[in-house]
Amino acid sequence: MSDDLTKRGLPDQRRINVNEPWEVKAWGEKFGVTEAQLRAAVKAVGVMAKDVARHLGKPYP
Repeated sequence: MSDDLTKRGLPDQRRINVNEPWEVKAWGEKFGVTEAQLRAAVKAVGVMAKDVARHLGKPYP
């Protein structure tokens, strides 16, 4: 499924796509972390948002 850039927000609440700058920005804002922190968390635990949230010590949803 391709991303529709006319739609704002988080398109897939389960995965974080660090190759899409607007997703990195949205997830960073959601978790209250920098881009570097988000990318490091994804590198450490994978793309599943629940795992990244747990790693960052943030609530998921």
